[in-house]
Amino acid sequence: QRTTTTAKLPPLTKLELLNWLTEQVLRQEGRHPVRTEMPHWRKYRELRNQAQGPLTEIGAKWQRIRSILNPRMLKPKHVSSYANTINEVVTDFTERVAWLRDTSGRGVMVNDLTAELYKFAFEGICSVLFERRMGCLNEMVPEETQKFIFSVGEMFRLSPIIVLFPQSMWPYLPFWKQFVEAWDYLFKIAEELVQKKMEEIQEKVHLQQDVEGAYLTHLLLSEKMTVTEILGSITELLLAGVDTTSNTISWSLYLLAKDPEIQEQLYQEVISVCPGDKVPASDDIARMPYLKAVIRETLRLYPVVPGNARLTVENEIVVGDHLFPKKTLFHLCHYTVSYDENIFPDPHAFLPQRWLRGTEEKSKHPFGSVPFGFGIRACLGRRVAELEMYLLLSRLIKHYEVRPDPAGTTVKPITRTLLCPAKPINLQFLDRRVQQDEQRATAGVSL
Repeated sequence: QRTTTTAKLPPLTKLELLNWLTEQVLRQEGRHPVRTEMPHWRKYRELRNQAQGPLTEIGAKWQRIRSILNPRMLKPKHVSSYANTINEVVTDFTERVAWLRDTSGRGVMVNDLTAELYKFAFEGICSVLFERRMGCLNEMVPEETQKFIFSVGEMFRLSPIIVLFPQSMWPYLPFWKQFVEAWDYLFKIAEELVQKKMEEIQEKVHLQQDVEGAYLTHLLLSEKMTVTEILGSITELLLAGVDTTSNTISWSLYLLAKDPEIQEQLYQEVISVCPGDKVPASDDIARMPYLKAVIRETLRLYPVVPGNARLTVENEIVVGDHLFPKKTLFHLCHYTVSYDENIFPDPHAFLPQRWLRGTEEKSKHPFGSVPFGFGIRACLGRRVAELEMYLLLSRLIKHYEVRPDPAGTTVKPITRTLLCPAKPINLQFLDRRVQQDEQRATAGVSL
């Protein structure tokens, strides 16, 4: 809706972003939704003869790719099969937290938590997609892995800069060269990992052994995609999976550290479902509604992708009583909508109970917070990312009480393609006295 305000100042045009308008756009997205054309990502693939993936492909080609990739990424029975693999990475990360505390020189402090969680998320998604550990959580991270992580960060950092310039200028921009070099290294490592997996499969076939594996093995054996297509798709899945987990858990721990009561309620839920030395598994998550609410509230306050977009490519559509032609690009700022007090009372407060069944605070509108998008073009890696976040946060809260940085540093978000902390998040991790807390829970501390 556009309204014009007249006063002493010149006419001012205001664009009101309403959740019901967002819903109207998304419910008319058509059979082959298009976010934006991502010309810089597509241009790189054309330059290097690489296949487009689920983030960059459009039309019927996109639908074909998604139909092949979806089952092993979105069906609960397949996603839950990755839990043991992810839990191995979670175990290594909890041990790394202890090592970081011991070597930080500040007792119980873990500095730049987001950077550490980035390594966790990278290790986790590589374990799922490539079925291989990368060494991100070793005391000394392999140089090749470190460069791979750096290249991902560089690509995201340079993306919003490049699109400010017309394509005709890109070859002459110094940061276009850096952008291409970052992508080159990502595809180089991904190609090496895919090649290794193909060699492993061929060796087992040659020895007449059963070929078993998870995501990459399934894609290679299905023969529904060429190796080039697999490479393009799996590289984009990797990019989509890392930042969601690392940034969301960073903000979750930051918020929990500032609110001991909410942290205690979450802790009591975790130890009631997983007492003693029991490690939270995928089946346990279903009995932890407060854990899910904490993650969902974090994503409302700090959605990794602060905005979405839809390009109408099939039909003209009606939005807010106005008819828009084909090729209209709608920018959907769900970050703004998630702070609308008409949908979320006290919108700036961290209140996980909003998302619990039977509470008055629960959002009255299904499009009030859509951090993973909507419809058939919603985030492909959502369920894997959620599983990673649930397993990691439950384990960390079970083992550690998290407290704020004594320096009292306030961290605000900043957009660098994705929404991320503007400065390092430093937190204290104190060991839990598990036995005493379980006795308290048995004595009648209720959720």
